[in-house]
Amino acid sequence: MFSEQIINGITLGSIYAVVALGYTLVFGVLGIINMAHGSIFMFGAFMGVVATSTFGLPLPAAFLVAVVTAGILGFLLEVLALRPLRGKKGVSHLAPLISTIGVSIFLENLATKIFGAGNKPFRTSFSEVSFQIGSVNIYAVQIVIFVIAAILMIGLSLWLSKTKAGRALRASAEDLDAASLLGVNTKKMITMTVIIASIMGGIAGILVGMAFNSVTPQMGLSMGLKGLAIIILGGMGNVRGAVVGGLILGLAETAVVMTGASGFRDAIAFVAIIIILLVRPQGIFGKASEARR
Repeated sequence: MFSEQIINGITLGSIYAVVALGYTLVFGVLGIINMAHGSIFMFGAFMGVVATSTFGLPLPAAFLVAVVTAGILGFLLEVLALRPLRGKKGVSHLAPLISTIGVSIFLENLATKIFGAGNKPFRTSFSEVSFQIGSVNIYAVQIVIFVIAAILMIGLSLWLSKTKAGRALRASAEDLDAASLLGVNTKKMITMTVIIASIMGGIAGILVGMAFNSVTPQMGLSMGLKGLAIIILGGMGNVRGAVVGGLILGLAETAVVMTGASGFRDAIAFVAIIIILLVRPQGIFGKASEARR
C-alpha cells in the first residue's frame, strides 16, 4: 500500500540521514570527503552481527560494541591517516581524500578476511513483530530505527547549538585558525569530530542490518557513495541539509520501487547528484559562495 511504502521511505531516509551526518561533520570541520566513512559504517554493522549472533548479546549491547569499535576506528583514522598530512608543506589538497580511500579499501579487505565475502544474517528478536494501525501494517523494527535515528539527529543538533563543545566545533568549522586564536583546542576538536562521525556511521550500520536483516563487506561502498550524494543534495557541511537530503533520497528510492523499476533504485542517488549540480550546485541549503569555491 502507498502508506506503507511512505513509511518504508521514511525509515530508509532516516538511516541515510544518519550516514550523511557523519560525512557532514568531517567536511564541515576539515573540508574533506571522508571516503573511509562507508567502511567504518560496514564494520559497525558486522559488530552488531558478532554481538547478537555470535555472542548472543541483546541489541543495546550490540549498539555499544558498534559505538566503541567505530569510535576506535575513527580515532585511528584521524591519528594515522589524516593528522600526518594536515599542514604539511607540499601535500596536495587531494592527499587526505586519497588517504581515506586507502583506509576504506584496507577495511573492506580486512572485513572480508575476518567475516567472509558473503552475506551475514542480522537477526533481532522483534524483526517479525508488527502492528496494524487501520489498514497500515507497521513493523516494530521500523519504529525502533526511526526513533533511534531521530534521537541521534535531534541530539546532535542540540549538542552543536547548546553545549560549549558543540559551539567550539562550529567555530572550528567556520575557521580553524580563528578558533585557535580564540582559545579552542582545534586539534582536540578535529579528533572529536572524526570520532563522533565514525560513531554515527557505526550506529547507522546496525540500523541498516536491522532494516535489511543482512550485512556484507561490500555494503560500505554503496552506502558511502549515497551518503556523498546526500550531502551534495542537501548542501556540503549543512546538518539540516543532510537530514532533508537523506529523507528525500529514501522516499525517492521507495517511489522507484513502487513503479516496478527496482533495478534502478541505487541509480537514484547519482541521478540526484547530476540534477542538483546542474540546477543548484550548492545544494538545497548550501550557499552560492560554497559552489563558487
